[in-house]
Amino acid sequence: AAYDSWRDELIPLRRQPMCKQKVYFFDTFEYTRWFPQSLKWKLCPGDLVSVPNIPSIVKSRPLVAGNENSVIMKLDKVRHFIFIKDEKSFVEKKNMVVFRGKIGVPGTNGFKENRYRFLEKYWGHPMCNLGEIKGRHPNKQWIVEKMTLRQHLDYKFILSLEGNDVASNLKWVMSSNSLAVMPRPTCETWFMEGRLIPNYHYVEIKPDFSDLEERLNYYIAHPQEAEEIIRHAHEYVEQFKDPERERLVSLFVLKKYFEETNSVTF
Repeated sequence: AAYDSWRDELIPLRRQPMCKQKVYFFDTFEYTRWFPQSLKWKLCPGDLVSVPNIPSIVKSRPLVAGNENSVIMKLDKVRHFIFIKDEKSFVEKKNMVVFRGKIGVPGTNGFKENRYRFLEKYWGHPMCNLGEIKGRHPNKQWIVEKMTLRQHLDYKFILSLEGNDVASNLKWVMSSNSLAVMPRPTCETWFMEGRLIPNYHYVEIKPDFSDLEERLNYYIAHPQEAEEIIRHAHEYVEQFKDPERERLVSLFVLKKYFEETNSVTF
C-alpha cells in the first residue's frame, strides 16, 4: 500500500502541465519526448534547497546525506550554463575581488543572508568592488549599476556566493582567467558543485568570510599557484562543453530514473 500511494504522486509525462517558469518544462521536454508518454514522473521546478519526499527531477539539491530523491537534470541551462573566452591573463588583472548580485530585503522572500553578511563586512574595503544590483535594498549605498561579464574579467578574483541555491555565476567564472572565491558549496546542480575541490578548482574562504583578505593576498603573491587553479577550473568546465555528451548523459539519467520509478527496462 505504501508503494502504491508513493506511485500515486507521479503523473504521466503526457499530463505534465506547463511550469510557471516555462524553461523547466522545455528543458525537460527536450529529453522526455524520446520516452513513452505513459511513463510517470515528478518534476519539481525552481531553486530547491530541500529533498522531495519521492524521487523527483530537480535543478538543484542540498549537499546532505540522503538526497537520493533529488535527481538532477540540466535545467534553466540558458541562465546557468554560460562559458566565456577570457583574453586577459591573471597577472594583467586588478588585485581586487568583484561582486555584483541580488541580495534582497531582510525579512522578505528571496533575501540572501550570506550575501548581506558579506557586504556588511567588506563594503568599502580597498580590495573589494561590491554592489547590489536590484535597487530595493535599505542600504542605498550598496546599490550600484550592473557590470557586464567582460567588466568582471578586469579583476583577479570574482566572488561566487550562493543565492537561492547555487552561485549561478560559478560556471562562467571557472571558464575565465580569474579565480572563483567562495565558501564550500552547500547545494549542487548539473555542474556537480559537490565534486569541486577547494583550492584546486576555486579559492575557498571560511563561511564567515573572515579570511578573505589573507586568501586574496596569498594568490596575489603566488601567481603560479593561482594559474594552476585556473587551469584545473578550465579542465573541470571542459566536460560540460560537448553538446552530444551532455545530451547522452541527460538521456541516460532519465532512462535510469524511469527504470527505477516505473519498474520498466529499456
